[in-house]
Amino acid sequence: MSLTLALVLVAVVVVAAMVAHSVWSARRATPKRATVVLPTPERVDPSLLHSAHGAADAAAAAAAEPFAPEPRAPRRAPRVDALIDAIATLTLEAPVSAEHVLAHLPTQRRAGSKPMHFEGLNADSGEWEQLADGQRHGQRYGELQVGVQMANRSGALNEIEYSEFVQLVQGFAEGVAAMADLPDMLDVVARARELDNFASPNDVQLTVQLRDQGVAWSPGYVQQVAARHGFVPAGVAGRLVLPAAEEGAPPLLVISFDPQAALADDPNQAVLRELTLSLDVPQSAEAAEPFAAWQEAARGLAADVEGTLVDDDGKPITLHHFATIAGELKTIYTTLEARDMAAGSAVARRLFS
Repeated sequence: MSLTLALVLVAVVVVAAMVAHSVWSARRATPKRATVVLPTPERVDPSLLHSAHGAADAAAAAAAEPFAPEPRAPRRAPRVDALIDAIATLTLEAPVSAEHVLAHLPTQRRAGSKPMHFEGLNADSGEWEQLADGQRHGQRYGELQVGVQMANRSGALNEIEYSEFVQLVQGFAEGVAAMADLPDMLDVVARARELDNFASPNDVQLTVQLRDQGVAWSPGYVQQVAARHGFVPAGVAGRLVLPAAEEGAPPLLVISFDPQAALADDPNQAVLRELTLSLDVPQSAEAAEPFAAWQEAARGLAADVEGTLVDDDGKPITLHHFATIAGELKTIYTTLEARDMAAGSAVARRLFS
């Protein structure tokens, strides 16, 4: 082989290597995108063959715009509960109509950061009913009560919030011609602080990070993969949820990521390198096995997107870590149940909100 030919061959090899490296680098820099899978002809209903192209377009559009609001299940009305509410009773001289009571409900139903709940004792059924705008009329109420939540994730009810509660109750009582019996402020504030001290160490939210291993993901790709594990759009950009089996209950698990990427003009070109999978422990009943679902989803998603599971400090999470967390959760579940605030119960969901 002549020297000239040898040099030419070497040059060709070098150029080919550079091209291959360039292509490889470009692929690593390009986020994984959602794919559109068309049904094979033998599986397609003949009446649908004409719309196969339209189905592909619709699927592509769904991948490009995966965060359209989803209809939400109606939330169950909270009930006044002495475990977490300070309660004022309103005595009436005689039963009054629902129309009269509803006409005097205050428009503001919060005392600072604490929600207030208004209830009436149905004179016919003897059951307490929540008073709310738009409910059906025709009932008569022989007694009323107003509760203010003593603690939530904003902290304990303080003196200023209690004073707001008193003003709202007194205004409501005057409107319906009732006599208000209010609890003592010092006692309520003390109970609120004790409740907050109990809630704080038991307010556990588990999170795990999924990080890419060199190849990023697009929001459409993330949604497509998450859908295989039961996740659906939450109606908020950068958020997918695994719905609970119980109607109206909070989601069991949540996947969150950069909302700006989800709102990009072309979501399939946006780059994601980290996802967060979270479990709000007090919001889901232990019987629903939320921790098992969290662990399974974390490991399954990591395998599907070829990501790495890490904690908040960036350290890899192993099976040993999952086992340790499971043991700690058992203690929390037991503590909440002993206080009649079992995880997933209505009172727990209100307290840890």
